[in-house]
Amino acid sequence: MSVTGTAHPGGHQSDRADVELRLPADSAYASVLRTTAAGLAARLDFTIDDIEDLRIAVGEANAMVLPEADPGSDLNCRFYLAPGTLTIAVSVSSLGAAAPDRDSFAWQVLTTLATSATAESVDDQFVVTMTMHSSIAGVGL
Repeated sequence: MSVTGTAHPGGHQSDRADVELRLPADSAYASVLRTTAAGLAARLDFTIDDIEDLRIAVGEANAMVLPEADPGSDLNCRFYLAPGTLTIAVSVSSLGAAAPDRDSFAWQVLTTLATSATAESVDDQFVVTMTMHSSIAGVGL
């Protein structure tokens, strides 16, 4: 597991994430991903309800990407922080033609809880990206 962070409070104007997390692509590490997301959301002053919604949405994103992961690969997660906003991209290496199942329960929950969400296959990676905004106006770093 590795975690790196930057002092880039402006969010995702560049491709460099503020925080990156790499874990084995195994459901046993889902709690680490949810806890990291919750901690970053707390840093952005998200409410308790917002944080719980985020934890659930991240769990569903994880549930979508893990079945597509190549054996022995890593789950990569990039966090982009901006005042009142957290964007999370969860990805796995997937040599197969992974396509998001937009009829799945995981996708329905994710799109209900997140402000916006996408799922796509790009360059042998299956990526689920979600953005969540704090329900408190004017919060920031």
